[in-house]
Parts: sequence; C-alpha cells; structure tokens
Amino acid sequence: QVQLVESGGGLVQAGGSLRLSCAASGRTFSSYAMGWFRQAPGKDREFVAAISWSGRATYYADSVKGRFTISRDNAKNTVYLQMNSLKPEDTAVYYCAAHLDLYDRVTSYSQDYDYWGQGTQVTVSS
Repeated sequence: QVQLVESGGGLVQAGGSLRLSCAASGRTFSSYAMGWFRQAPGKDREFVAAISWSGRATYYADSVKGRFTISRDNAKNTVYLQMNSLKPEDTAVYYCAAHLDLYDRVTSYSQDYDYWGQGTQVTVSS
C-alpha cells in the first residue's frame, strides 16, 4: 500500500504561483511513477502531469505545458507540482496518484494509477 497526502493548495490571483506537494508513505516511493490530476466542478478528472520513478521522464497536458513543472525528491518521498502563471481555468481539486513503474515511463491514463490522495483545492481568482 502507498498512502498519498497532498498539500499546498489555496486561493491565488490569476498570474500567481503555487507549489503543490504530495508526500508518500508505505512502499518504496522510488519504485512508483507519480502523476497529478485535477477535477473542476461539473467536469471529469483530467490529467495534468506525470513523472517516472527516476525523474528522467516527464509529461504534461497541453493546457499546462510551459506553466507547470513536476518534480520529485525520492529521498523525501515527495513529488511536487510547481504552478506558475495560474489562470482561473486552473481552478480544481488537484490529486496526486502513484503506480508501480518498472520501465521508467510515464502515463497520462488515470486507470493506470493504483493509489490516489484525497486532493487539495486550488482556486484561482480573476
């Protein structure tokens, strides 16, 4: 089992920045690829960013590319999502997720992820 706890959400004005953190406990964190997803009210959960277990591979949704950066610190069992130039349409609950990663690859498919956090709210005001 892997337990995931997100933090760092909050209210920010458009153009501002936030850094989300996801702390993992349980099984060996460095064996897992990590992803960030988000869900806005009335919308389906959507992929935001992913990072392989080594950090060598990353992948972003087009809507956040160039504004968001995913990173990880395996020594701290933590994955981060740095969000810059935030827009009102980034408002959502943000979830981190983990899946066992044998090939140092990333995936944007939510069904590939085995473990999920409870989410943290990000609200961007215009």
